[in-house]
Amino acid sequence: MIVNRAEQHYIKRSHKSFKLIDEMCFQSKNIYNEANYLIRQKFIESGEIIKRFDMQTIMKDESCYKALGSNTGQVTIQKLDQNWKSFLVAVKDWSKNPNKYLGKPRIPKYLKKDGRFMVGLTNNKFKIVDGYIRFSWKKLYPLNHMFRTRIPDTAKLMQIRFIPKGIYYVMEVCYQIEVPECVESSNNVASIDIGVENFITMTNNIGRKPIVIKGGTIKSINQYFNKKKANMQSELKKCNNKDWSNGLEKLSCKRYQMIKYQMHCISKYVIDYCDMHNIDTLIVGHNKNWKQENSGKQNFIYIPYQLFIDMLKYKCENNGIKFIEIVESYTSGTSFLDNEEPIKENYNKNRRIYRGMFVSNKGIKINADVNAAYQIMKKAIPEALADGIEGAYLHPTIINLTEVKSVA
Repeated sequence: MIVNRAEQHYIKRSHKSFKLIDEMCFQSKNIYNEANYLIRQKFIESGEIIKRFDMQTIMKDESCYKALGSNTGQVTIQKLDQNWKSFLVAVKDWSKNPNKYLGKPRIPKYLKKDGRFMVGLTNNKFKIVDGYIRFSWKKLYPLNHMFRTRIPDTAKLMQIRFIPKGIYYVMEVCYQIEVPECVESSNNVASIDIGVENFITMTNNIGRKPIVIKGGTIKSINQYFNKKKANMQSELKKCNNKDWSNGLEKLSCKRYQMIKYQMHCISKYVIDYCDMHNIDTLIVGHNKNWKQENSGKQNFIYIPYQLFIDMLKYKCENNGIKFIEIVESYTSGTSFLDNEEPIKENYNKNRRIYRGMFVSNKGIKINADVNAAYQIMKKAIPEALADGIEGAYLHPTIINLTEVKSVA
């Protein structure tokens, strides 16, 4: 199976390549805005848009287009063309289903005058030599042998993107690799319930005790970030009457990287566990309304759960493990021990007598997150628990994040 992957390199202001990349992204922004102006005028006058290849011809004599290079400028125009096509599709859908939208979709906006836009390089402008990225574009010669890569030799290089992220840039090296095919049948299954105190609770159908990986480190990162952010914003508003600064941007980036590292450690632990115990299918429950339902809980809404789910997904693909993502609705309020289906009719969260403990209709106590994880498994693959509650454990083994680091 062929899959797409991207390797990321972070480029800070202190990096030797920052100034060159910043100038390129500035020129890319100019191309985007100038081309967008022409398309907007044509659309307002006639309701039609200028096609991508025609726009490339129009822009070829513009100074910003020449400064960036025609091949690279084409990637910017291609991205703008995609935005316009998405707008037209959204407008068409809005006319048929207006209730799905908060309002009529608007035409693509201009980027800020002092802003930046991504720069894309096609695979004929770079290659990998001796484990380093080597650029064949003269403009980027100074960057040669500056970025070490772990991309395997068997990978097919696709594109490099320089993406502005406020106070730094991310260089994404996009490539394709072949990974093992996933098995069709699901015999050894594990399921995960995601939370805050217990970041993940993982159960299985192979007779092993469930595990819980605590979320204390991620929670403390968020608490520190929220407190620091509040103090900095208060001082900034008092002294400069502003709501945001480079210092807050830097703090936000640092928090994101710290949480991302923790999630990499946890996801690697999960995959190693699956490999060790021959798990062929991993099920993860998610809730589309996590943020909306918990808008008052800062520690909850500041955790990028989808990032963690995406990590599990691509790591499962790399190891030939089938990955299933399902909506976790009604799993926390229905009883696994009473063999209840996770549906609305059976939902009764009053049986969760206190935090972390769920009581079945027969009075048997089970860890609430373990109960939810088992129900997630049952919801995705009912036959995975053909033996019912036989062999199921009621309480998990607790694993702290500090332990995960040493394992991962």
